[in-house]
Amino acid sequence: MNPRTPASPDEASATPRLPAVTERFVLHWGEMGSRWGVNRTMSQIHALLFITGRPMNADELCEQLGAARSNVSTSLRELQGWGLVRIVHLLGDRRDHFETSGDVWELLRTIVRERKQREFDPTIQALRDCLAHPELPRESALARQRINETLVLMETTSAWTEEMLRLPPETLVKIMKLGAKVQALLRGKGKP
Repeated sequence: MNPRTPASPDEASATPRLPAVTERFVLHWGEMGSRWGVNRTMSQIHALLFITGRPMNADELCEQLGAARSNVSTSLRELQGWGLVRIVHLLGDRRDHFETSGDVWELLRTIVRERKQREFDPTIQALRDCLAHPELPRESALARQRINETLVLMETTSAWTEEMLRLPPETLVKIMKLGAKVQALLRGKGKP
């Protein structure tokens, strides 16, 4: 359900509407999440916690997003598993509240680290296993070459990613800008 469209007239008075820009941000983040293979509600919860910058309980998240409690609960557990959301407690309220970091660089590092651990590292191990398989000599030279080249590429990318994750944000920004200047220079469009 769209956060701007209440289910009933009674709900319209009970559920405060999100500001227009916040709503747009949350909806877009949900769309992007689903394109990246992440549950839409999970992405919207993270976006809402990020953009509001305050802890929210599951009931409030359900109300703001128009999402089912079970979907919100499952999404919150998954976000906690990714290290993107943590539980906090507020004085006078026994419910769990959830918050996320407001530092975009910290969030980027967390997401990259988790995706690398969940997707990249197992692929590297599978490629190593392929190259160590006793039946490998029966494969074509081309297949062996391509598996090896893929492994070298992924190991190199993995090592580079680890190095980038260690750098402070200011240094990362400088590297990104420098990379853009190098690309422009190589294309003959800029000066060093």
